[in-house]
Amino acid sequence: MSVRVSQFFEEGGQKLKLQLVAGKSGMHRLIREAAINRPGLALTGFFRYFAHKRIQVIGLAESTFLAGLSREEQRARLRGVFEQRIPCIVVTRNRKVQPPVRELAKELRVPVLRSPLITSHFINQATLIMERLMASRIRKQGTMVDVHGVGVLIEGAAGIGKSEIALALVEKGYSLVSDDVTVFQTDSSGNVLGSAVEVTRYHMQIRGLGIIHVPSLFGVTSVCEEKRLDLVISLKKSEAEINEDGSGLTAETCTILGVEIPRVSIHVAPGRDLAYLVEVAAHNQKLKLLGHDAAKELDAKLISILARKRSN
Repeated sequence: MSVRVSQFFEEGGQKLKLQLVAGKSGMHRLIREAAINRPGLALTGFFRYFAHKRIQVIGLAESTFLAGLSREEQRARLRGVFEQRIPCIVVTRNRKVQPPVRELAKELRVPVLRSPLITSHFINQATLIMERLMASRIRKQGTMVDVHGVGVLIEGAAGIGKSEIALALVEKGYSLVSDDVTVFQTDSSGNVLGSAVEVTRYHMQIRGLGIIHVPSLFGVTSVCEEKRLDLVISLKKSEAEINEDGSGLTAETCTILGVEIPRVSIHVAPGRDLAYLVEVAAHNQKLKLLGHDAAKELDAKLISILARKRSN
């Protein structure tokens, strides 16, 4: 997967304090690798293992090296780097962008950006942003909430009450991640992360009420930008759709972006406090993550009791 320089600039512009200095016409160029490269060896003329598919960063060392060269030598060394089909160059520490860099950026249509961050901090943050941009993404129907640190996706047919359940959980003090549609992607650790579609972030659509802005009603802690997915709650209109094994010993899962996620099916019926059931399911999942599985512990206890009776 690749990312356009314009996407990187838009996503990381505020956090990295990026400024476009030159080469605006090349913002469509593709960044094909998430890692960041410092072209120190390339500036000396060694290109055998040059990582030309990555963002190139000119930090204090590279700037000092170039400053010690004549204008003609600077241009020659930089041209060698620019002609490697690099996606863009970022000058860190707010160092002055030398005229040869601006001229080559315009001539070869290579964007040159500048950031006030020190080089190591820029590389760390830019790498995280690139990994996020290059991760596989899907959109899935469902509302996601953060219940005491457990990321829960509530899925079900349209009109079944997903948003109403999430609203009740937010009123209890939990946080909304997304309403109706959730965007999922994986991180470098293999976790599935859920977030809202940018246009609808912080908003919910409640039947009979319309659109509401959640943080305005419940405070800034009522929303969460992004959350790891730990549990999927499937709301079912008919009990026939639910696995008949009610012991909890048979684990139900679903696959999202190649990762197996635990799933619990709940029958929707008049009089049932669904928000409370989702809350309990989330707390139960948290206990499982901590190594306590109530169903398995009870099963082991019963087996132990039966074994003792047989031995007697």
